Amino acid sequence: MTPAELREIRKAARQRRQTVSEWVRGALREARRTAPDADPGRKLAAIRRASRYALPTGDIADVLADIERGRRDPGA
Repeated sequence: MTPAELREIRKAARQRRQTVSEWVRGALREARRTAPDADPGRKLAAIRRASRYALPTGDIADVLADIERGRRDPGA
């Protein structure tokens, strides 16, 4: 870790009225909580659940244009 990085961490901890250790533990917990799930079984299960729905599909530019048209003219 560079001295500049350590200064930034100390500043972030100070702004939250925490010790550096408390701030680091919180940052690690948050990183763990938001990390992508690496379990392929759970990912496949989510894809299978989503594939049961009949959702609109198409070229992304066309879909976005349709959304924008709907915002401009909600009754259309």
